[in-house]
Amino acid sequence: MDFSDAGEGPSPATAQWVSAVSRRFQYYLDKLAPHPPARWFAFLCVAMAYVVRVYLVQGFYIVSYGLGIYILNLLIGFLSPQTDPEIDGSDGPTLPTKGSDEFRPFIRRLPEFKFWYAITKAFCIAFVMTFFEVFDVPVFWPILLFYWLVLFVLTMKRQIRHMIKYRYVPFSFGKQRYTGKNVASNDKELAEDLDDSNESSA
Repeated sequence: MDFSDAGEGPSPATAQWVSAVSRRFQYYLDKLAPHPPARWFAFLCVAMAYVVRVYLVQGFYIVSYGLGIYILNLLIGFLSPQTDPEIDGSDGPTLPTKGSDEFRPFIRRLPEFKFWYAITKAFCIAFVMTFFEVFDVPVFWPILLFYWLVLFVLTMKRQIRHMIKYRYVPFSFGKQRYTGKNVASNDKELAEDLDDSNESSA
């Protein structure tokens, strides 16, 4: 009896099917990438489904606590710059700390699309876990909620201090326009030169 094929992994047909499903899934993800409102609306629907499920069954609080800790971790990555001066030192580009520093766009450690994908996947996994009684560990949920709120406040306080120290805002509101005094004075001088040239030619 030949046992050489035992334990070699999935068959070629199964591997091909998994690869096709993975490519199809990635195709739809790429299609969703340029549509943030639709993506976040879908996330809100998934989150509401999870909240309603937990409310109806009145359980799975430990799953919700783990989900909250994971969301807090994702949020820190979403609000943090890709290059942190406190961690990376002076290597590579750093955030501007003075008004005279060169403008550098804010680059997140965790991009918006990856943040959306990770948080949506986390809610989906947590929703599936609510159908297995083994994850419904009996706990006193007010203590978990209080502990999570304390962690959230302390973490956000540290993050806001970091933002104030290095003078960056992790959100952009439209395209910035630079209309400083030098630009305005140069435009005024250019207009005066054009007027003088027009008068001399007339």
